[in-house]
Amino acid sequence: MKNLSDAFCPIARGLTCVGDAWSMLILRDASLGLTRFDEFRKSLGIAPTILTRRLATLTEEGLLEKRRYSERPPRDEYVLTTAGRDFLPVLVLLGAWGRKYRGEGRLTRYLDAETGEEIEPVAVDAVTGAKIGARPIRVATPE
Repeated sequence: MKNLSDAFCPIARGLTCVGDAWSMLILRDASLGLTRFDEFRKSLGIAPTILTRRLATLTEEGLLEKRRYSERPPRDEYVLTTAGRDFLPVLVLLGAWGRKYRGEGRLTRYLDAETGEEIEPVAVDAVTGAKIGARPIRVATPE
């Protein structure tokens, strides 16, 4: 795949840093409070080499911040940055899509921590209040 980090399309640029399942699942787990390498590895069942690469990329791309929590032995944790926290709505919307179109079997649900109600996410345009996908969209390329 060619490098899309300089593409005009913001979707293409976004996919360069979170465009694989492991990266998105790491961000999901980080948004649920996991911070340590072993926690991610246990939750995901991911090979250590793959996890190391994904954590490095997410850190380089500014979605995670690496923080030292132990000097002896040296140990680091990974915490969401503002950019990482801002990715949570994308994950929740992707989860809702997965529930609707790939929802066979038992699935986890996302609940509002205060009310206990299941979250039913919807993407809306902040300017018009219109639900995204309910009206035609056109793309304007830079000049």
